[in-house]
Amino acid sequence: QVQLVESGGGLVQAGGSLRLSCAASGVIFSSINAMGWYRQAPGKQRELVASITSGGSMYYAVSGKGRFAIARDNAKNTVYLQMNGLKPEDTAVYFCNLKKRVLNSEVVYWGQGTRVTVSS
Repeated sequence: QVQLVESGGGLVQAGGSLRLSCAASGVIFSSINAMGWYRQAPGKQRELVASITSGGSMYYAVSGKGRFAIARDNAKNTVYLQMNGLKPEDTAVYFCNLKKRVLNSEVVYWGQGTRVTVSS
């Protein structure tokens, strides 16, 4: 049973920083295709923020480029999202995402979400 446990959300003033963590259990690193972070603001669709593949390739949404950095600790099956220069529009629930390779297909897992609130 794959489980994703997120932490690090909270309330921060505009311009501040937060570091989100997502620890994955019940999965071995070699079966992970990618891990990433999505966010969902009130009344909006869930959107990809950043992701990192097992090979280390990183993707950033335009909204976070230059401000956010994704990193992972393979030994801990943990992915991090360092968010700097936070803006009120970054306010959302942030969800960890893991894509696991199963035979010739892929299974997607989600964390429970961690809330980030940026005050102006």
